[in-house]
Amino acid sequence: MRIGLIGTGRIGAFHAATLAGLPSVDGVVVYDANADSARATAERIGGTVAGDLDGLLGAGLDGVVITTPTASHAELILAAQHAGLPAFCEKPVASSLAETDAVLAAVEGSGVPLHIGFQRRFDTGYQTLREAVASGRLGWTHTLRACTSDPTPPHAGYIPGSGGIFRDCAVHDYDIIRWVTGREVTEVYATGSNRGDDFFAAAGDVDTGVTVLTLDDGTLATCTATRYNGAGYDVRLEVCGSKGTLVAGLTGDSPLASAEGARWPDGTPYPGFMERFRDAYRAELTAFTEVVAGTRPSPCTAQDARAALAVADAAARSRAEGRPVPLAEPAP
Repeated sequence: MRIGLIGTGRIGAFHAATLAGLPSVDGVVVYDANADSARATAERIGGTVAGDLDGLLGAGLDGVVITTPTASHAELILAAQHAGLPAFCEKPVASSLAETDAVLAAVEGSGVPLHIGFQRRFDTGYQTLREAVASGRLGWTHTLRACTSDPTPPHAGYIPGSGGIFRDCAVHDYDIIRWVTGREVTEVYATGSNRGDDFFAAAGDVDTGVTVLTLDDGTLATCTATRYNGAGYDVRLEVCGSKGTLVAGLTGDSPLASAEGARWPDGTPYPGFMERFRDAYRAELTAFTEVVAGTRPSPCTAQDARAALAVADAAARSRAEGRPVPLAEPAP
């Protein structure tokens, strides 16, 4: 099949190389407003370049991968829909719930698949957690503990348009907690702090955030997120049940040290998310090719992405107002 890719920044170039290596993909066409970036990516993967968006959408494609900044996601999803092309888009669908709902209204009933990128769903550890919960192996769950810890912050220019730590970073935890448990979030309480660079506070953001989620069966979940985890990239989820506890992301490469002097973990911590989730990203894009081929439905729909964004919005509101926010409470 022939896949188009829009956006050749860091994750876009990474996805382009992954697509070019999939046995079901025999051609990749790339487009970026930065023509030099598009050309360099195409040369690295043996792909071709489209001069503009219309040229890409008219290049005889079977599907489209969207890896541009958030502000352009909705427009590009709708353009792919109009062209009748299944689309994979990195999260989120759009910058706001209102814009997300407008995209949902256009997508639902169209018959053109849309797959939103939450790569943790394709990580073997998280998949094992989901199976353990569904099978009852852990008993009934009472607590989940999630963490997303970046070793160093992104550049200052990224933060003002990122949506904030809850929408940009912790949203992955919100999505995977819904997916692993099969439950919905009913209430959110969040707080945050700034002890690092001034540009976070200047953008109205925090560099460290903590969220407490209440799920619809009474299970409690905590999610911690930080931009300053000097030990290394650390992403984990613990599921604690009445019969047992299971952890995803706890390996010999976890950036943890024992105060009691235990010698494990003893590996080299991952430097970032692309190294940690390399296999998951490949599995995710393989799944998208199956969506394009019509052999499976979207494994992460726009509705799923909306649900995670609603939790992130509630977390941002909770931090700003200093109170728990029920998900059923209308936004101001």
